[in-house]
Amino acid sequence: MGAGAVDPRAILAALAGYPAIEQAAGRVAVVGGFVRDLSLGLAPRELDLVVEGDAAALARSLGGEVVVHDAFGTATATGAGWRVDVAMARRERYPSPGALPEVQPASLEQDLARRDFTVNAIAVTLAGELIAAERALEDLAGTRLRVLHERSFIDDPTRVLRLARYAERLGFAVESQTARLAGEATFETLSGGRLGGELRLALAEEDPVAVLARVADRLPLSLEPPLIEAALALAPPESDRAMLVLGMSCDDLAWLERLELTVREREIVVACGAAAVPVDTRPSALSRAWRRTPVEAVAVAGARGEREAARRWIEQLRHVRLEIGGDDLIAAGLKEGEEIGRRLDRTLAAKLDGELAPGREAELHFALEEGAS
Repeated sequence: MGAGAVDPRAILAALAGYPAIEQAAGRVAVVGGFVRDLSLGLAPRELDLVVEGDAAALARSLGGEVVVHDAFGTATATGAGWRVDVAMARRERYPSPGALPEVQPASLEQDLARRDFTVNAIAVTLAGELIAAERALEDLAGTRLRVLHERSFIDDPTRVLRLARYAERLGFAVESQTARLAGEATFETLSGGRLGGELRLALAEEDPVAVLARVADRLPLSLEPPLIEAALALAPPESDRAMLVLGMSCDDLAWLERLELTVREREIVVACGAAAVPVDTRPSALSRAWRRTPVEAVAVAGARGEREAARRWIEQLRHVRLEIGGDDLIAAGLKEGEEIGRRLDRTLAAKLDGELAPGREAELHFALEEGAS
C-alpha cells in the first residue's frame, strides 16, 4: 500500500508497544492521529482509542496511572514509556459558539462525524474493521484538510489553530471551502484558557513561527522570523521555547493576560518582550544585567544585538559559582547582614572578570580584604 492508504493490519500491529487492549462491552477502535500518521509513514505522536462504552473502565484495564474526565467521557492511562487517551464514542452539542461541548454516548460512526477534519475521522476496530467518515480516505490519500461540517469552526474556533498546525506539520493543502470557513471564524467566542491551551500546542510545533504565520492576521502578533530563529538558536535546551516565541511576537499585555498564563510563563513572555542589550559586556556586567533574567530573554537580547555576549552568558558565565558562601564569612568574623551579600557579589564579579586566582582561599581572601564597600 502507498502512503495515505490505511492498512488495518499495520495499524493493529503497531499496538505491540502498548499494554494489551481488551475488547470491551462495545467496539473499541484506534482512531485519529495514530491511524493518520501510520498511514502516511510517520511516527505517531499519541495513541487515541474510542470505545462504545465506558472509557474509564477501559483505561483502568490498561494499568498505569489513570486520570478520568467524567464530563467528557474521557480518560488517560500512563505507564512507563507509554500513554493512551481513551474516549467514549459520543455525539457533541455546542450550547453556544466557542463553548465546551455537551456530550452523549453514540456509535463509532457518529463519533467520527463530530471530529475536526476528515483525515482525523478514520478508525480501525480491534477486530480489524476500517471505519471512515465520508471523503476521509480520499482526503488522506490526496493530502487535504477538510472540515466535516460548515459549523465546525463556529462551534469550536480552536480548530482554526489546529488547521494551521496540521497544514504546516503534514504539508497538507487546505480544501477551498475549509479555507473560506476558517477565514470567517473568530476567536472572540473562546475563553482565554482554551485559546491559551491551543496556542501552546501551536507553539510546541517544530516550526512554530510558520504555524503562527498562518493565523497572524487574526491574532495580535507581529512576527519577525529571522530574529525569532536567531533567538531560538541561542536558547538552551531547557528553555521554554514556546514562551520565547510568544514574547517576541506579541506586546499586547491585555491580550496575553487573557491566555491564563502561569506566573512563570508570564514572567518569561514579559521579559522577552522587554529584552535589552547591555552596553557593558564585561562578564561581571553581564551578570548584573542578566542573572535574574529568564534565560529566554537573554537569548532574545542576543538575537537583537550582542549575540556572542548572550552565547557566552548562556553557555558559560551563568553557571559560574563561588566556592565560598555566607557561612564562611561569618565564621571568619563578619556579622550577619546585607554586607555579607554585597561582599559575595563583589567577589563573584571579580571571579567572572578573571581577577581572582582559582580556589576557595583566593575567594575568601578577596571577600574579607578587598570586598568591603
